[in-house]
Parts: sequence; structure tokens; C-alpha cells
Amino acid sequence: MRTPMGTAITICIMILLDLYVFAAIKSVCNGVSDRTRNIIYILYWLIAITALFGLILFIFTDRTFLSKKIRTYFFASVLAFVFAQIVAAVFFLVDDIRRVLQWTVGKVFFRNTEISTMSGDGISRSVFLSWLGLAAGTSLFGSLIYGYSNKYKYRVKRIKIPFDNLPEGFHGFRIVHFSDVHSGSFMNKKAVMHGVEKIVAENGDIVIFSGDMVNDRATEMQDYMDVFDKVKAPMGVYSTFGNHDYGDYARWPYEGVTKEQNLINLAKVHQQLGWRLMMDEHLELERNGDKIALIGIQNWGAKARFPKYGNMKKAYAGAEKYPFKILISHDPSHWDAQVRPEYPDVDLMLSGHTHGMQFGVDIPGFKWSPVQYMYKQWDGLYEQGKQKLYVNPGFGFIGYPGRVGILAEITVIELVKSNEV
Repeated sequence: MRTPMGTAITICIMILLDLYVFAAIKSVCNGVSDRTRNIIYILYWLIAITALFGLILFIFTDRTFLSKKIRTYFFASVLAFVFAQIVAAVFFLVDDIRRVLQWTVGKVFFRNTEISTMSGDGISRSVFLSWLGLAAGTSLFGSLIYGYSNKYKYRVKRIKIPFDNLPEGFHGFRIVHFSDVHSGSFMNKKAVMHGVEKIVAENGDIVIFSGDMVNDRATEMQDYMDVFDKVKAPMGVYSTFGNHDYGDYARWPYEGVTKEQNLINLAKVHQQLGWRLMMDEHLELERNGDKIALIGIQNWGAKARFPKYGNMKKAYAGAEKYPFKILISHDPSHWDAQVRPEYPDVDLMLSGHTHGMQFGVDIPGFKWSPVQYMYKQWDGLYEQGKQKLYVNPGFGFIGYPGRVGILAEITVIELVKSNEV
């Protein structure tokens, strides 16, 4: 988008979108007073022009322009406005297509007959669809702005997962699972500390972190080392890398640090926190005289644009002897693509990655997010035969500095034997 042609196209699209939505606003304002109509027009164009100049500002300035907080919220608000316009425009487009078809049919088949655009004595279909589109767009914009207040609302979700083959010694074994910290997005250390305190308060036997410590660079953790070093557990804290941890989405070198050195530095961050970073390997967990395997793999994504750094064959080698196996793998698409078909004795896989798109609906009996059209498994517990997958919707956030419907989660998983539930 930062090429001259890309910038010009983007600006033209935004202007056309502004005009298209404004035409609908004019159609629904016909019945209001002049003063009210003028206020609505002024407010709309004030927001639209601010959004346009905001986008231009973002394109032509670097991260040093404006504070991180102002820049993040301002650009997110611009995108929220554009998304709201797009949603509204879909309704307007439906109406425009309807009117074109109606006009065409009238010209071809009913040349001497006027086709009414009215529905009974009520408002016209065009005005109704315009109202509907504006309501949908305004609701989306309002929801996204409100979502800023939800980004540090950490939900603790407790779940018991039964297994037939769980060794007796691990009945009642408690795993505190969190994922996708994205420390580079944080802007409130005190709020993050509150979330970490919730992790610690659960007193799990072990804590598992399933990747994406940072957005791009290891230095993002500098201000949060004294926060996350509070995460401890009697049997250890275990972690792995997610797709963002490799620095694939940043420019290198950066401040004299290469991409390769950045990954080494991030591994040291895990070590300094006292977390056991698992890089295509497995280890033994022992409890009450019984033993199980914990396998940790580097990022392995089935989607084309996500890397396959992990080596499951290497990580699994030697784990065959254990009666029960837990796998830490950042990307849930790994489950269907490789884990289930090739490693049917991996009992439980713990993932993150999707964030639940930080947008959706999660109420008893109904769960939805746009991310489900990209990921079959995107939030919560999934079962296939004897194998189970849990996808954590993330502790942090990236891109959009908020959450709507899908809150940050700390998952407390209790393993139980099926016959003792």
C-alpha cells in the first residue's frame, strides 16, 4: 500500500466509499429538519475527512510520529470507520442491484407500466435498506470502539477433560494454559499484571504457554519481564514459539540486530523467565508414580502463509512408550493436517493463534466469529475420536487494540479419568 500507485488507489476507494455512504445518508434524512440534517452531514464528513487524513498520515509517517498509544487508537478507529462503511455499503449495493434489475425488467417487459418502488403505504424498500445498512454500520463502529475497553478483561475458563487412558497418578492434574501474549501491543502494565496475577492465582500443577510472546522483536518484552517472571508452577512452566516470534513480519536488521539474533534473544527471554522453551522435543512429567509425555513443537501451520518451522517427527521420537501424551503446538490447523492422521496417540493438543479474531459472539449455546471461516478449530475444546484439542483465544491482542465478544482467556484444564468424572 505504501507504493504511490497503491496509496492513490486506496485514497480513491475511500473517497468513493465516503460518497456512496453519504448518498444513503441523504436518502434517509429527507424527512428530518434542516438543522438535524445539517448536524448529521457535518458529523459524517468530519469523521470521514479525519479518517482519510489519518490514513494518509499513517502511510507517510513512521512509528516515531505520535506516541504508540495515540497512533494505535487513531489508526484502529480509522479502520473501524472504514469497516463500518463497507458493511453499510453492502446493504446499499443490494438495493442498487435490486433497482437496476427492476428498471431493466420494466424497460423490457413493462414499457407502458410504471413499477412502484413503494411497499404498501410504508417507506420504500430503498429507504428501508438504507436505514438497515446505516444501522448495521453504526452498530459495528460502536462495537469496535467499545471493544477498546475489553482488551484487558481476562476471563478465567475452567474445564474438566476426561480421558480413558489417563494414568491414575494424573487424575486431577491441573494445567493453566494461556497463549498469544503479543507484548509489543501492550500499553498498560498494571492491567497486564492483573492478568498475570490471575494465572498465578490458579495454582496449576504446570503452566503452558503456546506461543507468540511478541509481535516481532524480543525487545518488546523488556518492560514486561518483571511481570511475566511471576508465572511459576510446581512442575514448571513450558512454552513454545508461535508464528510471530520468528520476526517474519518485520524488517531486518533492526537497530543492529539480525532476524536470527532476534530469535536467539527471544529464546533467552524464555530462559530468563524460568520457562522451559520446547523446540521440537519432548520430556517426561511424573506425578504420583505415573509418567506421561509433554511434547513441544515450533510453529507448524497448515495455511500457506504461515510457516512450518516445527519438526513433529523429531519432537515425537522416543515418546511412543508413554501411555498419555500432551502436545504444545501454536497453530490449531496442525491438528487436522498432521497430528490426527499421523500421530493418533497424541491425546491432547494445546494451541492458540486465532485470537478468536478478537471479534465475535460467545454466549451459552452459540459461538461465532469470522475466523471460523478460516479455521475449523478456532476457540475452545474440539474432539475427534479419542483425541482432543483446546484452542485458547489469547491473552493479548494485535492489530485491533480491543476485543468484542471474544475476551482474553486464561484456561484452567483439569485432566480426569473417564470412569471417575
